[in-house]
Amino acid sequence: MGSPATSPHLLRFGAFEADLRTGELRKHGTRIKLQDQPFQVLAMLLERPGELVTREDIQKQLWPADTFVDFEHGLNTAVRRLRELAHSLKLPLCRSGR
Repeated sequence: MGSPATSPHLLRFGAFEADLRTGELRKHGTRIKLQDQPFQVLAMLLERPGELVTREDIQKQLWPADTFVDFEHGLNTAVRRLRELAHSLKLPLCRSGR
């Protein structure tokens, strides 16, 4: 995926940059529409390049302990939207060994 770089709130990878402060994803400076939860999943992956990010890690980040949601459905939806965006933008994402 390339190495994220620059400031603590701005992560660049290839032609893309993710602004962690504003929750915006841009390609060559053009804003790309991405909902909050898929953006948060992307941010977690960018902040931990080369590391395994587990479903439990994502759950803790996206939903506080006292939140009652259908975690599996919510996470699957967020990841599916991120994959759809990645495919449409030809953004390489790693997959698990499943």
